[in-house]
Amino acid sequence: MHNRFYNVIILVYCTLLLTGCGAYFNQPITIENARIGEVSKETKKLEDFLPPVEPVVVGVYKFRDQTGQYKPTESGNTFSTAVTQGATTILIKALEDSKWFVPIERENLSNLLNERNIIRSTRKEYRKNKNPNEPQLPPLLYAGIILEGGIVSYDSNIITGGLGARYFGVGGSTQYRQDRITVYLRAVSTSSGKILKTVYVSKTILSQALDASFFRYVKFKRLLEAETGFTKNEPAQMAVSEAIEKAVSSLIIEGIEDKLWAAKGDEQAVKAIVDSYNLEKNEAQNTGLYNRYFKERRAKVAAIIKGGASLISGDLNKPELSYDAKVGVRWYFNPYININTTVNKFKLMNQKSFSQGFNAIDFNAELTMLPFEKLSPFFFVGTGIVNDDDFEKKLFKFQYGGGIEYLITDKIGVSIGATHNLMLNDELDDVMQGKRDDQYFNFNIGLNLYFGPPVKRK
Repeated sequence: MHNRFYNVIILVYCTLLLTGCGAYFNQPITIENARIGEVSKETKKLEDFLPPVEPVVVGVYKFRDQTGQYKPTESGNTFSTAVTQGATTILIKALEDSKWFVPIERENLSNLLNERNIIRSTRKEYRKNKNPNEPQLPPLLYAGIILEGGIVSYDSNIITGGLGARYFGVGGSTQYRQDRITVYLRAVSTSSGKILKTVYVSKTILSQALDASFFRYVKFKRLLEAETGFTKNEPAQMAVSEAIEKAVSSLIIEGIEDKLWAAKGDEQAVKAIVDSYNLEKNEAQNTGLYNRYFKERRAKVAAIIKGGASLISGDLNKPELSYDAKVGVRWYFNPYININTTVNKFKLMNQKSFSQGFNAIDFNAELTMLPFEKLSPFFFVGTGIVNDDDFEKKLFKFQYGGGIEYLITDKIGVSIGATHNLMLNDELDDVMQGKRDDQYFNFNIGLNLYFGPPVKRK
């Protein structure tokens, strides 16, 4: 008994801890030395980008936190800001990494001008006494484009949740929270003041906590108590850096597309980068707030092929499962609503008392709950006609049911479902007794084949 119990303990601990073993088994136990800062995937993309025909001289006066948000805590907000105040420095680093821009100092321009005045004053004194031919101080670079914008929002707790369980003193739980930052970046022409391009990027920030505990009397007056866990928070500064770097790469590609600047390289390579970005942009435009991708998927016309089992619920005892086969067509009015008709061949059986084959034609109105997702539940209701194999019976019925469909591709879907068929009389099993009309059920697995372009959202 004790062995089984301790096996449960080990299983719970392993399940919880292995989900975050990277964080759990790399716990900081020594003082670490200073290290070069981490880079994100976007940093590497910027560094590997196609080179420009000619780099653009840009000035960044300020690119700062415009949210006014303070860091959220369980007891409220602190006076610490939620995001970094050094976004201008991060942007300049991203511009430098890209090799597409030559950033010039504008954030602390007064310091630069003061230092240049000191140089002039010193040289003036030097010329007066020793060297009147000292060269003049070279002029400052001026920017053809000014980059403006900032971190415009910090939304905390856009998604929160968790899961936990406890049994007989053994338990564990996990919690998560997701925040989001939003960055806008725009390029402004210094010659005309025209806004050449504006891009918008958002990045989520994930926080996770996981813990496991054990509390139990193992012997008389012997209490065993243990707990472990960890919390992992995505650094806000890394999220800001990645968002800004993504904004810079987006600005470069959109500028190439609008011919504001040009890339040095093969035309096909440039086109591939622009097409890839446009595909990503289209996907982003069809993605909802909580990472739900809204894409038109199902075509207007579909062929239905289903197979499974049928089960009668009539006046006789001991019903048995038998075969069920179905083919049909479906026609969509819009992504949510369709009508379909099917021809059904099935058999109904009661052990040693009833066995007969039937044919049915069904007409249904169907609702697809999540038409823009790959996985969607569906529900239907309709009416139909049932005939036996000899066509001596002609019975009417209503039916309703539902199931789940998964799209393997935009043209092929698989589904599982069930149908409850309600006869309008008591003649299905040739026995008429009781107050209730006969019924039967269909359980099936189906294949849906879609033809033509997807139905558009209106």
